[in-house]
Amino acid sequence: MRHKTLSSYEGLQRNIRSLKTPKIEAWKNQYPDKEYTICLEVPEFTCICPKTGLPDFAVINIEYSPDKYCIELKSFKMYTIFFRNIGIFHEHLVNKMLDDFVAACNPRRAKITGRFNSRGGIATTVTREYKRDENYISG
Repeated sequence: MRHKTLSSYEGLQRNIRSLKTPKIEAWKNQYPDKEYTICLEVPEFTCICPKTGLPDFAVINIEYSPDKYCIELKSFKMYTIFFRNIGIFHEHLVNKMLDDFVAACNPRRAKITGRFNSRGGIATTVTREYKRDENYISG
């Protein structure tokens, strides 16, 4: 039987879900009865490799269908800038960002894709999607 060898990265992201990030603000959608899509692109996103401390560069794409609220862009820009000094794995970044995004505006659906520049000859793309439960009753 082969034993699992833990990576030297183990434990570096233990508290990532509880990372205190800046608040993403939202504004009241005047067309909540219409289903439409908003696409956001952050072409110069940066964060830090948690192991080496070197910068990671990415393009972050967000596609969402708002319900009662839309994301306020200046606060979202400040949210993304926060990560410039944060050591975070690509996979954790996309998951954390979608969790915070959904908490801010409770969209019908949302999809975040992070396309990270090559590091060590490997480019990484991470995608996570959210779709609100069909049985959800807006309050």
